[in-house]
Amino acid sequence: MPKVYLICGKICSGKSTYAEQLRVQNHAVLLSTDEITLALFGQHCGEKHDDYVERTQNYLFNKSLDLIEDGINVILDWGFWMKEERDYAREFYNSRNIACEFHYIDISVETWQARLQKRNSEILLEETNAYYIDDNLAKKFASIFEVPNEDEIDVIYRG
Repeated sequence: MPKVYLICGKICSGKSTYAEQLRVQNHAVLLSTDEITLALFGQHCGEKHDDYVERTQNYLFNKSLDLIEDGINVILDWGFWMKEERDYAREFYNSRNIACEFHYIDISVETWQARLQKRNSEILLEETNAYYIDDNLAKKFASIFEVPNEDEIDVIYRG
């Protein structure tokens, strides 16, 4: 039976790198909100960003059902920052008798800040296509992120 892997962690915590490793190990399809929103709308979609993200996530939830039906493992790489999002995802799959597993990427504040700086530098040098996160956004995102409880997570990866 195919499985859904849900990757939880702060922005720039190493989720996409970890998700790619899981993809290879589990012969899975990786579905990324950032990949789609960046490709369609670019860095600067302003006030519409949250709407685009929500629409993209709804689309990917539904697309994942097609893949599961075809016997393909799925990885959802979009952070699941809030408990409410994690609860929704778990219920979405459990109510359809689809196995799902939450993986939490846990990193120190120092490592997180270093990764943010590295990624921002790579963006400015056009070496990667990702969201640029300035200090204000980093603080905002850090305040929004709800660290999951142990009972919410199946696998903890300390990066």
